[in-house]
Amino acid sequence: MSVRILALVGSLRAGSHNRQLAETAVKLAPSGADVSLYEGLAEIPFYNEDIDVEGTVPAAAVKLREAAATADALLFFTPEYNGTIPAVLKNAIDWMSRPHGAGALSGKPVAVVGTAYGQYGGVWAQDEARKAVGIAGGKAIEDIKLSIPGSVVRFAETHPADDNEVAEQLTEVITRLHTVAARS
Repeated sequence: MSVRILALVGSLRAGSHNRQLAETAVKLAPSGADVSLYEGLAEIPFYNEDIDVEGTVPAAAVKLREAAATADALLFFTPEYNGTIPAVLKNAIDWMSRPHGAGALSGKPVAVVGTAYGQYGGVWAQDEARKAVGIAGGKAIEDIKLSIPGSVVRFAETHPADDNEVAEQLTEVITRLHTVAARS
């Protein structure tokens, strides 16, 4: 069974190491897993119930909801901003959580991974993202984790795809997410 995995990156920076990780995930997807990188989080306005009304929902938010709704699972790549989740990723979760109880995340398996400059690799942001996903109706998979510390140094001269340890761990993450999604 082919499993569609939608990857969202919580950093908008062109040279983001988390974006590089997501691009690597697309390349390393094992047979039966189709990982696609979502583009366009920067265009989505901050969530506001006043504009989340049928017929007036911003096109960028509709596009995100549709992409998430057609995915079998989601894979979030998050840096850590001031000890927590980046606003762009939280905003995406908010848009996908609506309508309440029937949003695009509802019942979908979601894994959260990432890299950050600090010594813990962004675990606080990952934990916050899992918490938000669970409250939003998604099935945050608590035991699929990958936190890569020291991103600025580790990936200064080596792309994540060329780091054998990272490539192996990321492949394992995708394989496990594929297995969970295939059972759902």
